[in-house]
Amino acid sequence: MILERMAAAGEEVKLVGSWGSSFVVRVGIALHLKGVGYELSQEEYGKKSELLLKSNPVYKKMPVLIHNGKPICESMIIVEYVDEVWASAGPSILPADPYEHAIARFWAAYVDDKLPSAVRILMGALEGSKEQAIEQIFTTVQLLEDAFTKCCKGKKFFGGETIGYIDIAFGSCLGWLKAVEKMFGVKFFDGEKSPLLVGWAERFCSNDAVVNIMPQVEMLIGYSKAFEKKN
Repeated sequence: MILERMAAAGEEVKLVGSWGSSFVVRVGIALHLKGVGYELSQEEYGKKSELLLKSNPVYKKMPVLIHNGKPICESMIIVEYVDEVWASAGPSILPADPYEHAIARFWAAYVDDKLPSAVRILMGALEGSKEQAIEQIFTTVQLLEDAFTKCCKGKKFFGGETIGYIDIAFGSCLGWLKAVEKMFGVKFFDGEKSPLLVGWAERFCSNDAVVNIMPQVEMLIGYSKAFEKKN
């Protein structure tokens, strides 16, 4: 579960969202990597607070980062913002090299295109074929196994020795993927088919910037019941 941290004196850093959202988890990880304290304004599933609607009047979705009164929306845009604003704090999240920067954004966009919708179908929050959703996740994981080989360059994470942009985009989904594995009796991360990602996932989830933010599987399974009640 996301833990709040004290913000720097005279600086307002507020994260609007729910602890069970992988998109909110992304922002929490980025802030922790940079050592930036923040206040979590908890959103309840199925309801939208006045603060959320005011801060994101276009999409009306979480997360929103409010920095000194200014709202920033969309999870990976927020991650980029955090990396730029607190550039001198903690490791760089996005690569400095333009090509590697573009590749990181490509794979992050791929993750967003394939995983959240599949998970939502399996959780009953979105209509669709559960069989096709599971197959889509398997395909995505396999392609990301291949991408890891090229991006990590023999190091611990997609971003190298430290957690980077792709790590945050993909890693934030691990809690829900593990919940799906348990609920449907499948295994997306296999020692034979995706050995590199098995090791990566263990390192990612045990990282200091992640360990207290990533929701526990049982809590997510309980959280998923809210989807069932709404449908």
